[in-house]
Amino acid sequence: MSLMEMEFQRHSNPVDTIEFVAATNDWSFERSGEDEIAMTVEGRWADYHLSFSWMEDFEALHLGCAFDVKVPDARLNEVIRLLSLINAQVLMGHFDLWRQEDVVIFRQSLLLSGGAEATNQQVEALLSNALDSSEAYYQAFQFVVWSGMDAKRALDAVLFETVGEA
Repeated sequence: MSLMEMEFQRHSNPVDTIEFVAATNDWSFERSGEDEIAMTVEGRWADYHLSFSWMEDFEALHLGCAFDVKVPDARLNEVIRLLSLINAQVLMGHFDLWRQEDVVIFRQSLLLSGGAEATNQQVEALLSNALDSSEAYYQAFQFVVWSGMDAKRALDAVLFETVGEA
């Protein structure tokens, strides 16, 4: 019998771990079903709308982190260029354009195949990566959508590091 044919018993739903982490941190959340949980986290630049979904068929915990940057049709191509430039730099996860709502979303999955259980630390790392990535690039999307900057200039502007504070 190959490993692919073996059945593993999962002891808990990974979304339960998300709920535990959210409750421990006093974050408000809404559990819309057994396999889904949503929350809003306040960031420096925006409120981030997070949705975790357990995808049983893939044995993956999917995280979507959306923020309110509506992409008008006139800026769509430049936002797609920006997505490509940013995704070339992001180590884990990726940014995408959710066409149903024309908003930018950060997506990442945690593979839990073979009955692996998500730990609190893994959930916190997944969440932290999504928020850190969204915070790091949020302004670049704003520059492209609302200021009319080209993708390269917008990315260069947010990656420009300063020393100290004024």
